[in-house]
Amino acid sequence: MSEAPGAASQWVVGAVIAGVLVSLSIWIALISLAPYLRSIGSPWNSLVYAVFAPTCHQIDTRCLHIFGFPMAVCARCLGIYLGFLCGTCLFPWLGPVPSRLPGPRTFVIFTLPIALDTAGNMLALWQTPSPLRLALGIFWGLILPYYLVPGLADLLGRRTRIFCLK
Repeated sequence: MSEAPGAASQWVVGAVIAGVLVSLSIWIALISLAPYLRSIGSPWNSLVYAVFAPTCHQIDTRCLHIFGFPMAVCARCLGIYLGFLCGTCLFPWLGPVPSRLPGPRTFVIFTLPIALDTAGNMLALWQTPSPLRLALGIFWGLILPYYLVPGLADLLGRRTRIFCLK
């Protein structure tokens, strides 16, 4: 059984999915670890919050709180990571890799709600409550693995073939 040119083998796709799931799980655990460390007075909490500072504004009123303190990212960013994790979990059940790349219309459908909400907030037209920010982030995050996983699998598949040449 031969693969289409440039198509990644199933084991490469599986390895990418496993790597993404492990990485996202650790990332999300660290997001929750920051407020826990702050709640017990650990000096390490500052380091964990600092790790996420380049990726998120960390505005207290826009963050979900656990252990009495804000998570290391805002609700929208947390939603994107959670959606990405859920989308990656669903990835293996949606058919062969080449048929999974969503078209532009699908991308716009998933992107438009979060883009409009973000623009409305930036322009001070409205302030979205954190639960809705979380939901919009999850919705957008769901589609992201369908671009990342095939791209990484293709890249790793090409690298693997290069190293297997004699």
